[in-house]
Amino acid sequence: MSSQHPDNVRTPFFASQNILGGEDEIKEAYYVFSHLGCDEQMWDMEGKEVDNFVVVKLLSNYDYFFKENKLGEDIFLTLRIPNPAIEKTEAKILVETLDSIPRSFDASKIFYGEDHTPIFEVILPMTQSPEQLNRVYFYYKEFVVGNQNKTCFQGDIPIKNWIGEFKPEEINVIPLIEDMTSMLNADQIVGDYLKDKKFDYQRVFLARSDPALNYSLVSAVIMNKIALQKLYFLEQDLSLEIYPILGVGSPPFRGGMTPTSEDRVLEEYPSVQTFTLQSAFKYDYPEQQVMESIKRIKEKSRGKSLDLDVTLYQNILEELSKEYEREIMEVAPLINQIASYIPQRRKRKLHIGLFGYSRGVGRAVLPRAITFCAALYSLGIPPEVFGLSVLNPQKKDVVRDIYKNFDDHISSALQYLNQDNLKLLHPNLAERIREIAKEFEFETNHEHKNLTTQIVTLFKQNEPTMLQEKIIEAGALRGFLG
Repeated sequence: MSSQHPDNVRTPFFASQNILGGEDEIKEAYYVFSHLGCDEQMWDMEGKEVDNFVVVKLLSNYDYFFKENKLGEDIFLTLRIPNPAIEKTEAKILVETLDSIPRSFDASKIFYGEDHTPIFEVILPMTQSPEQLNRVYFYYKEFVVGNQNKTCFQGDIPIKNWIGEFKPEEINVIPLIEDMTSMLNADQIVGDYLKDKKFDYQRVFLARSDPALNYSLVSAVIMNKIALQKLYFLEQDLSLEIYPILGVGSPPFRGGMTPTSEDRVLEEYPSVQTFTLQSAFKYDYPEQQVMESIKRIKEKSRGKSLDLDVTLYQNILEELSKEYEREIMEVAPLINQIASYIPQRRKRKLHIGLFGYSRGVGRAVLPRAITFCAALYSLGIPPEVFGLSVLNPQKKDVVRDIYKNFDDHISSALQYLNQDNLKLLHPNLAERIREIAKEFEFETNHEHKNLTTQIVTLFKQNEPTMLQEKIIEAGALRGFLG
C-alpha cells in the first residue's frame, strides 16, 4: 500500500514543486500503480488538502492504463477519513468523503460500461471503540445509500428515481489502531464490530509510527506483536480472514522499511498482509531498486503471528513507556525548536498527535512522528535510544526473543549518534545514552556527524536558510527525512 506520509528528502520527478499536493498526488497514484507496481494507494482525507474527485481524474487522465487495470478489482484506492470523535474541526470531511463514494461509482460505471465499484473501503484513524466503526458503517448505509428511498416531499418520487441509485450498498471500515489501550484490545474492538455483520474478510490497520512516538521504539514493537497475536486468535475463533495492515516508515523508529531491508521487516511481522510504502521508500532510492523491492514483498506469503507471553511483555511495556515519557519530557522543548526548521513535503493541515504532557503551566505537545524523527536525527540524537536505559541485560534478552531486529535497528540508528551533541541534554540523560551506545556494535557515520555538528552551530546562530539546507543534506545521507 503506497501512502502519502511525507518522510522523503528528494522530490519525485513528476512533482511541480517541493511540497506535493493537488494534481501531483493524482500523478503519484498513477505512478505507483503503473511504474512501481503497488497494489493500493491510500488517499488521505485526514489532515491535508486532497482532491475529492480522484477517481474521475485518474480514469479520465490515464484511461489507457485503467482500462487494462480495473480500479477496485486489480488495483485499489482506499480512503483515509477523519475520525469525528477525535478531530472535531475535520468532522464534516467524513460526510463529504462518504457522499463521494457513490459519485465515484457512477464515474466508474460510465468508464467501464458496467456496474463497477472503484472504492469500497475506508480507513478510520485513531479507532478506540467498535461504536466509532459502526457510526461510519451505518452512516453510509442509512444516510448515504438509505436516503435514496426517501422523497423530497410527500407524494413525490423516491430520490433514486430523481438522481439515480446510490452504490455500493455498503462499505468496509478498516480500523486504524494507534494508542496503547486500543492496540492491546484490538481483538475486542474488531470482534465487537463484526458481531452483526457478514463479511468475507476484515482488514485491521495497526500504526507503527505514532506508538513509537508516544511510547518508544521497543514499546511500539511489543504493542504490535501483542495486537497481531490477538487478531490471529480472533481470526481462528470467528473463522473469518483478518488481514493486518502495518504502517511502517523508513527509520528503525518507524518500522525500518526501506528497499534494502524489506526482507527483515517481513520476517519481523510474518502475519501482516499489507505494508505501507511511504514517500522515502518510493523517492529516496533508485527507481529500479524500489520496483525490485516491491516485487519481492508481493511474492512473500503471509505466515502466522509469533506466540508470546502477553503478561510478561505488558509489564515490560509499562516500565519502558514510563521511562521513555520521562526522558522525552526533558528534550521536548528542544525537539519543538528544531522541528520548525524541518522542510514540508506535503500540503498538510494542522494536526496534533496523541503525545501530550502536562507541564504544570499549559501543555507541551510534540510534533508528528516524521517531524519528531527528523528533528532528533538532525541533532545527531536518534530517537531509538530513548527509554532503553530502563532495560537491564535480562530484559533486553526478553525483548530480543520477539523483536528479531532489535540489535540491528539500534546499531543502525546509533551510526547517526553525535556524542558531542549530547551536551544539549541534561547530563544524566546524556550519560544514559552514552552507556547505551557502549552496548551495541556500530560504526559512526562521520559525514553525518559533521553535518549534525554544523546543524547545531547554525541553530545557535539562528541561520534558518543554511540550517534547513544542512537538515536536507543529512536526510539525504540517511535515505529519509524523518
